[in-house]
Amino acid sequence: MIHFENDWEEILEDEFKKPYYRELREKLKDEYRHGTVYPDMYDLYNAFHSTAFKDVKVVILGQDPYHGPGQAHGLSFSVLPGTKIPPSLKNIYKELEADIGCTPVDHGYLKSWADQGVFLLNSSLSVRAGQANSHKDLGWETFTDEVIRKLNDREEPVVFILWGNFARRKKSMITNPKHLILEAPHPSPLSADHGFFGSKPFSRANAFLQENGIEPINWCLPEDV
Repeated sequence: MIHFENDWEEILEDEFKKPYYRELREKLKDEYRHGTVYPDMYDLYNAFHSTAFKDVKVVILGQDPYHGPGQAHGLSFSVLPGTKIPPSLKNIYKELEADIGCTPVDHGYLKSWADQGVFLLNSSLSVRAGQANSHKDLGWETFTDEVIRKLNDREEPVVFILWGNFARRKKSMITNPKHLILEAPHPSPLSADHGFFGSKPFSRANAFLQENGIEPINWCLPEDV
């Protein structure tokens, strides 16, 4: 059983008791015991620790954690301070500047977004070192799909930002008309020029939040972390 210091504890209580999750836990123990897995096991649920269910305003859905050393820490697209900014995040910063004028910072730590209600969720919460998407069949998607369903069922409006084909496949799960779905190609250098740049997700998300009487996100990141 995972313990959260917020309302995710009660919301996910039954999920942690299901057979698939117990099996997932055993597989994870084996993976961490016999190889290098990211993030650190104590960081697996940082997205949930950082952003309570009741506080979620925006969901940014990633596929799985970064698979290089010192990068992943449980928040999608974010890396730890002192780590080189990955190419996809550099492109997110470019769009952030073009969209709402935020000067790019020299770190990739997105915790200030999470603290404001941006739920930085990966579909798989772990990955083997150097092997992208290597934990996709462990059972994580069963778990995170249920998380998306619970957010979809919320009465309060949420912005779902879906970048890339993988994230966009989750669109069918978001059926509540109260929510806003923003889709675009992935910010990866391979696809950013095909519609990610110019998609204006940050200003559009904030406009929707304000229209619904919700405090917008300060997307400009602090220089010091």
